[in-house]
Amino acid sequence: MKRKLVSVAAVAMIGLSVFQPLQAGAAPDETAKNEEVRVLVKQKDGVFSTQATDEVKEEHGVRNSFGNEGFTTEVSKKELEELKADKALEVTEVSVYTKQEVSEKRDVSTQAVSDRTPWGIQAIYNNSSITRTSGGNNINIAVLDTGTSVNHPDLAANVEQCVDFTQASSGQVNGTCVDRDGHGTHVSGSALANGGNGSGIFGVAPEADLWAYKVLGDDGRGYSDDIANGIRKAADDGANRGEKVVISMSLGGGQDSLISSAVRYANTRGALVIAATGNSGPYEGSIGYPAALPEAVAVANLENRQQNGTYRVADSSSRGYSRTDGDYVIQQGDVEVSAPGSAILSTYPGNTYASLTGTSMATPHISGLAAKIWSENTGLSSSQVRQTLQTRARANDILGGYGAARGDDYASGFGFPRVQ
Repeated sequence: MKRKLVSVAAVAMIGLSVFQPLQAGAAPDETAKNEEVRVLVKQKDGVFSTQATDEVKEEHGVRNSFGNEGFTTEVSKKELEELKADKALEVTEVSVYTKQEVSEKRDVSTQAVSDRTPWGIQAIYNNSSITRTSGGNNINIAVLDTGTSVNHPDLAANVEQCVDFTQASSGQVNGTCVDRDGHGTHVSGSALANGGNGSGIFGVAPEADLWAYKVLGDDGRGYSDDIANGIRKAADDGANRGEKVVISMSLGGGQDSLISSAVRYANTRGALVIAATGNSGPYEGSIGYPAALPEAVAVANLENRQQNGTYRVADSSSRGYSRTDGDYVIQQGDVEVSAPGSAILSTYPGNTYASLTGTSMATPHISGLAAKIWSENTGLSSSQVRQTLQTRARANDILGGYGAARGDDYASGFGFPRVQ
């Protein structure tokens, strides 16, 4: 494992939205017009002068820049109406994404955990007697989430990057990634917790390096431009250093051009993108983005109970389309693989532990497995690691849960890939 160089600054998180009290005598509709919204601005096709976009940049500043795709900034709703009226500009509101967690119930333990290898770890290692895990050396797992408690004893030794993409003052602040929600810390632990001081838990790949990217705010919500910025940074840092990167996203929302473009870009830079399908099941076609993109590995949620001789897909886990069952081809809106995601014990802020449920919890199990596979086969490309995940999933078919069936199905995908 590489030497860690992170210094964590204690800074206050500025929220995703700014709420101002009504001015005395101000009409509610006038106040609403002055509320700020984040927008993507670019030139309309066929417009050759940059004057209009240059004026917007000068007046409102630039939050995140995406080349020919445009740039983001914040304007009032009144100003948004004016910008949309400009025939030289294409202006759209930026999408909001959220964490993919089912339950807000958090059973936080302030004591040392009694089971250092929670059920999900035992399941993915296919070993109910395992007491510690291994692997992931020299592989980076970029966790794009609500931040991470990087001083947690089970995570501190793994932290290599800590970056906040959500602050109002800047689109990227290095050295801070404070997690006030807990979701990101929990996800990080399932992927790579290292057992801490001898009484902590283990994740799937405890020797992997953690890139903790705070792209969601303290309420578990974030803008697609900040998330896209994080995806691109992880991909670029890996490619520029000649290092392997797994991008793990336990978040989701609607289809968004910035997210789609960033995921495709990450693929071209050699990163492997893994994302949570969402918790809108058991209905068909309910997978959110970025998991719905063919360029991302979409992960479904397995429960710790047996049905038809296998683990069971949770009813809440989002489903793909039954019309694509059996083809073993990843198309838009397909589940690819499944992993433990219900009642998962993992790290939590305050040097504690919590049990949470959702496809958010399943995703880091696959991210950790990908890192473990890659560390053992460093000559593989990201697409070959993905193929390895698929092959291992096919060897462990899932038959439990609504829509689960033999072979590739719209509930569990190819199946449940494991270490052995």
